[in-house]
Amino acid sequence: MRNFLRILRYSWPYRYRLLASVGCALMVAALWSLNLSAIYPVLKILSTDKNLHQWVDSEIENYQQQLDNKARLKRLDELHVLLKEIEQTPDKSRTETVERKATEELAKLERERSDLATWVYRYQWIKAKVMRHVPEDRFESFVWLLGFVLAGLMLKGVFEFTHEALVGSVTNHTLFDLRNGFFRRALHQDVRQLAATGTPELMARFTNDTEQVGTGLKVVFGRMVGEPLKAVACFAVACAISWQLTLVFVLLVPLTIVCLVRVSKMMRKAARKVLERMSAMYKVVRETFDGVRAVKGFTREPHQRRRFRAASRDFMQKAMRMIYIDAATGPIVEVLVVAAISLALASGTYLVVTGHTHIFGFRMTSQPLEFATLLQLYAFLAATADPVRRLTSVYTKIQVAEAAANRIFELYDRMPAVTANPNGPRLFELRAERAAGRAAARRDLEASLRRPPTSAELAAKLGVPLAELDGSIEFRNVCFSYDPVKATLSNVSFTVRAGETVAIVGGNGSGKTTLLGLLMRFYDPDHGAVLIDGVNLRVAHLRSLRKMIGLVTQDTQLFAGTVFDNIAFGKRGATRAEVEEAAKKAHAHEFITAKPHGYYAPMGEGVGIQFSGGEKQKIALARAILRDPSVLILDEFTSQIDAASENDIHTVLKEFVKGRTVFLITHKLHTLEIADRIVVMDAGMVVDIGTHPELIARCPFYQRLCDPASARKAA
Repeated sequence: MRNFLRILRYSWPYRYRLLASVGCALMVAALWSLNLSAIYPVLKILSTDKNLHQWVDSEIENYQQQLDNKARLKRLDELHVLLKEIEQTPDKSRTETVERKATEELAKLERERSDLATWVYRYQWIKAKVMRHVPEDRFESFVWLLGFVLAGLMLKGVFEFTHEALVGSVTNHTLFDLRNGFFRRALHQDVRQLAATGTPELMARFTNDTEQVGTGLKVVFGRMVGEPLKAVACFAVACAISWQLTLVFVLLVPLTIVCLVRVSKMMRKAARKVLERMSAMYKVVRETFDGVRAVKGFTREPHQRRRFRAASRDFMQKAMRMIYIDAATGPIVEVLVVAAISLALASGTYLVVTGHTHIFGFRMTSQPLEFATLLQLYAFLAATADPVRRLTSVYTKIQVAEAAANRIFELYDRMPAVTANPNGPRLFELRAERAAGRAAARRDLEASLRRPPTSAELAAKLGVPLAELDGSIEFRNVCFSYDPVKATLSNVSFTVRAGETVAIVGGNGSGKTTLLGLLMRFYDPDHGAVLIDGVNLRVAHLRSLRKMIGLVTQDTQLFAGTVFDNIAFGKRGATRAEVEEAAKKAHAHEFITAKPHGYYAPMGEGVGIQFSGGEKQKIALARAILRDPSVLILDEFTSQIDAASENDIHTVLKEFVKGRTVFLITHKLHTLEIADRIVVMDAGMVVDIGTHPELIARCPFYQRLCDPASARKAA
């Protein structure tokens, strides 16, 4: 239950609402037991020819007569005299047995008188405080009691509604905080961890698992508070009637607890398997509909239906096991509860039928038990047992919530391998300070060295993350692998000067995208280092590093929102003029304004179908242009753009890349004309570096990448 208890900490900010809900639950329990207390006077009205006033007077007279019984009083006096004589007897050994028996009898008689006096006081209080408001007519008294019960039920309903509303409020606010905290922690994890988990698994834990946790919280704050209070209130009244018979009722409670503990272990295991199968089913659904073109194009609908059917059947089987466990718990506990009530009822019936006050020598009541009293005791025991029976389903739901909490915190507690270096100063918070420090440092260094300082020197002096590239980007003996069997990158080393455009070419799987992923710190090298102006990216402030880089990938990612929102995604607080300027540079302005609603046309999954692949890539390029980065990464960004649009974009890029460091991944040779150098990669290693003519002349692998006609022409 450790992880579920961690969930409860999220409810601490709403503790005052919880306290108010507990207060409402206390009122519900009190009104519940008070309404049941009306059973006894109703039975008295229906079973005798007296009204309530007469019945109370007769009860007072009856108990007073027993209290003033001359034989009992005479016996008490005799016992007091006998004990006084025994105290004065020198030889205590002969009178020890007599003294013990006399003391026991005296205690018994005194206890009986105390009980009688208590009952006299109770009925006198009822006569003085209650009966003066009760009509003397028997039918009117009955109607008055029904009205009292109805008013109590209405008031109880108000408190029940308030209790449920407060519990729902606390539960939903807790889930709101939990989801946001979980989402924040998930975003902080590195790309490799998120990819290993998978989107369907993340979706399952954000949706179904958190809903199961919410059900558990509602049960804890609702039934786990309200039902025990009802049981305690009814149990207290039952003890007031006869605590001895009530004690008989609880004899089977330990057996019930043992049963619940055994069931809880089974339920927790079953619940975890159900949640895992739910994630597997999500995975099939997502893969099918994300790749629906391939499914239909290759006529694989039957295959996907069989996959989903198998995953759904597996989920159903695990869910049915959980249902069987839950369904069996209720009847088992109910049998134990009914057995306990039956045991207490049989004992009480024996006392009513025989008129005795003892069973097997144990005193069960102070006075012979009446039928009406026994029936009321049975009602309160049944009212105690009903909340206990309901708590069995509560227990199983908590076990399901515990299994869901374990899955949530399994990801929540996972520490990212790529750390954000939070101790480093944030660039956006220290921009002014950095500018002032840069100016002061520049003046000092110029005075001493007669040259401007580099960003690396300023970073070492001021401890501020780099905001722009002054020197170079260096890949130094970089090795990286996704799995220990096969290396993705092996001893990759080269340097890119600031303002240089470098194209990275190679076959599929050669490690091009992975290499630039290291520059963005989506991953960290297993060996070696990536450095910007001599600063190792492992110690750089992660947020400031990524703020200086713009990224355009082959798989264009659009977000739910408008065209304006998707372009403005590249720069926080971007204005309409800035967005339009970026769109014009990306040759996207014309087709955007031609769409209905223009820049406020809806985009995203489901509505983005009105945009072609090329149009989406232009919008993604406009997003990168708006960011105005000092380092630009273009990963097959023209793969879905037609030739005319590609020529326009090349013209834009020739101007846009000036003064920027650009990494270009492409398979199209004519795109290489904007590159200053080309890095050729194969099987995770750098084969050669040079210009296009140099590589055509000396690199056989690059020659094979180029078509033979181009190779002969360059030669």
